[in-house]
Amino acid sequence: MGRIFGLGSRLSLEGRFPPMDGATGWLNSPPLTPDALRGKVVAVDFCTYTCINWLRTLPYVRAWSEKYADQGLVVVGVHTPEFSFEHDAENARRALAEMHVEFPIALDSDYAVWNAFTNHYWPALYLIDAGGKIRHHRFGEGDYERSEKMIQQLLADAGAEHADHEIVDVVGTGPEAPADWEHLESPETYLGFQQAQSLASPGGIAAEQSRVYQVPDRLALNEWALSGEWTIGPESAVSKTPNARIAFRFHARDVHLVMGPADPGSAIGFRVFVDGRPATDAHGSDVGADGTGKVDFPRMYQLVRQRGSIESRLFEIEFEAPGGEAFCFTFG
Repeated sequence: MGRIFGLGSRLSLEGRFPPMDGATGWLNSPPLTPDALRGKVVAVDFCTYTCINWLRTLPYVRAWSEKYADQGLVVVGVHTPEFSFEHDAENARRALAEMHVEFPIALDSDYAVWNAFTNHYWPALYLIDAGGKIRHHRFGEGDYERSEKMIQQLLADAGAEHADHEIVDVVGTGPEAPADWEHLESPETYLGFQQAQSLASPGGIAAEQSRVYQVPDRLALNEWALSGEWTIGPESAVSKTPNARIAFRFHARDVHLVMGPADPGSAIGFRVFVDGRPATDAHGSDVGADGTGKVDFPRMYQLVRQRGSIESRLFEIEFEAPGGEAFCFTFG
């Protein structure tokens, strides 16, 4: 097959496919090695299942895996965890299965594969040719058409028959939908004391101590506060009494919160409010039309999706019982 016009010169040589024998386990596949994958075009996709940036790339990676498998593409996910609960293989298995991720996944709990690639980002995509050489990388979201055209070129170079030069038509839904970048003014915000910023509750953080927090009369944009009794640990804040709340003044279409029950296996009801009213018209995919939901597994929950004008608003989540554990806000 000939080169796709104008693309071949942009395929660089970036080193060889490093080993993956440091993986702590595999999902959807027996262990894979660079030698076993020789002759295939490989797309290595670094992820962690709570990452909103990776979730928004997933519809494309999933579609490429389905479309090009018969032409010689193998997508290999590398799940390198950010939060401690993501090191649990069963948590990763359940979350990725619920996301309909069916391609092979290397569990990289010790960061061995991450370090072998000298990777620093979620998400990160590396394209490897049939000879085992890294030819392209992409860090973060976007540039999907260029990445897909490079996949097509590598498949053509490997001798794939009936190469398809059309670009996949992908429509992400729920948290997989593209961000509303034009109106996105709120940053990723961690609640654990190791990385927490912009807490506006009087008295600041009492690290690893249970104490009562208050929400001030007004929050500035991108400030957050706690109400009720909480314990703030290195990664997360855990509610200690019923009806404890988190408040955040945000400017974005979507509000996501990485959270789970502090007691694994339990379930805690919650209510979501926007500007003091139940999030009915603005409810996210993990919230019912009445503004309520349930947290029963540690993952990223989409709590707000605004359907009207995007303005600075006050978000609040109230946990009905003790044991709600919140890690990190992201926005879209």
